[in-house]
Amino acid sequence: MTDETGLRERKKQRTRQALSDTAIELFLKHGFDQVSVADVAAAVEVSKPTLFRYFPAKEDLALHRIADHQGEAARVVADRAAGQSPLDALRAHYHARLDAHDPITGLNDHAVVRAFNDMLYGTPSLLARLVRYSERDEELLAGVLLETGGDALIAGLAAAQIITVHQRLAQENWRKLASGRAIADALPEAHGDADRAFDLLGAGLGVSFP
Repeated sequence: MTDETGLRERKKQRTRQALSDTAIELFLKHGFDQVSVADVAAAVEVSKPTLFRYFPAKEDLALHRIADHQGEAARVVADRAAGQSPLDALRAHYHARLDAHDPITGLNDHAVVRAFNDMLYGTPSLLARLVRYSERDEELLAGVLLETGGDALIAGLAAAQIITVHQRLAQENWRKLASGRAIADALPEAHGDADRAFDLLGAGLGVSFP
């Protein structure tokens, strides 16, 4: 990569981040449905066509905040310790993320994170768009699971169940905090919910992915 190419890429990354950050700030201040793509483009001083080159849909402006987690489940399985099963690796990783109050688990009470999750779970179009992100997560995880055994169908079904469990746990954790509970109070229950969920996954998938 030449210096000029690297400079262009860094500029694109800065523009992409500026668009997402500005959009989220406007969405949280005024409401997702009240802010248009034109509003975001104007705030960053780019044209609408330029914005759409970075983000094909308005919802992607918001979901870019969680894009760095895409493929995380696949990475956890691929990087697991020798002799550790995929489900055990995912379970341990999820518990660690809970203890770290990772926003992706839904168990984070930082004001901006709470506001973002309120917007995410309260906006049907964002939840619908999230499905596309989930499909990519499933594809990546299925690819890694396929390398551990089974066939493509079983790997795909397993990946779909695992990603769905992660999302449902996050949404349930968000509900805990949205109801007014403190993290210290909700955390033990969140760990228990995760164990119950992974136990169910293990009962159904353990034979295929021991």
